[in-house]
Amino acid sequence: MSETGLIEGEDGKLRCFWYGNKADYLHYHDSEWGRPVDNDVRLFEKICLEGFQSGLSWLTILRKRDNFRAAFAGFDFEKVARFTDDDVERLVADAGIIRHRGKITSTINNAQRALELRDEFGSLAAYFWSYEPGPTDRPSRLDHATLMTLANTDVSTAISKDLKKRGWSFVGPTTVYAFMQAMGLVNDHIEGCCIRDEVEEERRAFARPR
Repeated sequence: MSETGLIEGEDGKLRCFWYGNKADYLHYHDSEWGRPVDNDVRLFEKICLEGFQSGLSWLTILRKRDNFRAAFAGFDFEKVARFTDDDVERLVADAGIIRHRGKITSTINNAQRALELRDEFGSLAAYFWSYEPGPTDRPSRLDHATLMTLANTDVSTAISKDLKKRGWSFVGPTTVYAFMQAMGLVNDHIEGCCIRDEVEEERRAFARPR
């Protein structure tokens, strides 16, 4: 990796350093990360998986994502909200996921809180996108050095505080900012990354949920 935070792939294109020229990470970087999402199930899945990632690498979670989806009913939060103690024991015994009892029970709790959030705001998407940072809240240029200062922000801290007040768990400011990056509330592809302009165009065309 150069000081720019970019690495050259086998196709000769420059991308954000963190994908590390790994094939599965390449697909995630190019096809998912930073592209705006308004699907409630995907938003719920991502914030839960970011909670599971705490203390681990995202690549570890990504490689288990299909297992997580199978274990948690595709992250349909209406279904997850009805999980019982028997489901908790089933999940703790599931070697295909991260068998952390606290994070498992947190996901079930957060599904119940997600139903409340949807009832209040109409959708999870409307809630989360209401926090989208404005241009004055964003760096004028996103180089590698700037990105390294963005582990959490005032906005991610505000979302985290509000979610915790509503009873959510494993939603600290750093977890929330990683969620914002992945779901397209911000475009944190580094300047010079071959995907940055494409994501920015997709964000411009995106109809914000209300």
